[in-house]
Amino acid sequence: MSIFAMSIFDILAEQRIADAQRRGELDNLPGAGKPLVFDDDPLVDGETRTFNRILKNAGFTPTELGLRRELAALRAELAAGAGGPQREEMRRRVAELLIQLMESPRR
Repeated sequence: MSIFAMSIFDILAEQRIADAQRRGELDNLPGAGKPLVFDDDPLVDGETRTFNRILKNAGFTPTELGLRRELAALRAELAAGAGGPQREEMRRRVAELLIQLMESPRR
């Protein structure tokens, strides 16, 4: 970002971060050097992600998010080779979840 496109707040924030780094205040933070883990779906737009995060922090989970998590877990189990009579039931549940997601009101 060029200095001309930065606001005064951006410049102040950058200066404070640089000062804290020089003083060593940002050394040895938990998770330092490790990749960030995002619980959000990267295919969801920013507004929806923010909305979902607010709901999650308030103790609520959007129905669609629960459906997506269940779907991902079932797909992982199927990919891992879950077998027997459960396999057909899991495939049926995957199909149900896909239909529910496609029919969700936000689509």
